[in-house]
Amino acid sequence: MRTNHEIDYEIIGVEMQCIEIELDPNETVIAEPGAFMYMDQGIEMETIFGDGSTQQGSGFMNKLWGAGKRLLTGESMFMTAYTHTTTGKAKVAFASPYPGKIIPLDLSEYGGKIICQKDAFLCAAKGVAVGIEFQRKLGTGLFGGEGFIMQKLEGDGLAFCHAGGHIIKRILRTGETLRVDTGCIVAYTQEVNYDIKYVGGVKNMIFGGEGIFFATLQGPGEVWLQTLPISRLASRVLSFSSPGGRKEEGSILGGLGNLFDGDGR
Repeated sequence: MRTNHEIDYEIIGVEMQCIEIELDPNETVIAEPGAFMYMDQGIEMETIFGDGSTQQGSGFMNKLWGAGKRLLTGESMFMTAYTHTTTGKAKVAFASPYPGKIIPLDLSEYGGKIICQKDAFLCAAKGVAVGIEFQRKLGTGLFGGEGFIMQKLEGDGLAFCHAGGHIIKRILRTGETLRVDTGCIVAYTQEVNYDIKYVGGVKNMIFGGEGIFFATLQGPGEVWLQTLPISRLASRVLSFSSPGGRKEEGSILGGLGNLFDGDGR
């Protein structure tokens, strides 16, 4: 028997996806603020402290602590709960904040816990706890891309994460190690050992363009990776939108094109 609400869903779209949740009477789904797209009549929306899971308890201080933990991950102290209050079935939909994919995760299949990057969570069945996961190693916290704190999703219900670009799922055998750009990690199961490794080599550090450290993920366990981290996308957009940004793309003159377009300095 599940302790979390049992919900049905459909993921719609290819690159700019949304997820449509079907609720039975008295079923609830929780979602990040700003993710809402549409809902049927009969669904009531309520802003709550934290994630509304039963693990927070009923006291105000417990709810405040749950909300404070979310604040540490860079998320809002509040979440929104959508409850079907009438008869029959009703649907509510949520959209991804940037181009990419939505990943459905049945926590009951992964030992009741998934660790994910801080901005990956989109929505979940009521009862799923959205908490924080501290990195135990100093080096991982300082240079691991996600800092000391990541999100953890706990429970036995459905949770949904979003990621940029396409999703690659890797199943790691015991002792198998995967080296990954830190920004490309979306989520991994609790058995996976997450650490960071020095790239090495002066040329690699200065001219490689991949930073000084990359992540190592050691099995056993499952890992979800994204092809387009939002930080990488934002960096490219910023480079083209800034005054005097790159204008040499496609030019036979290459970088010299900036000298002849009126903005060269």
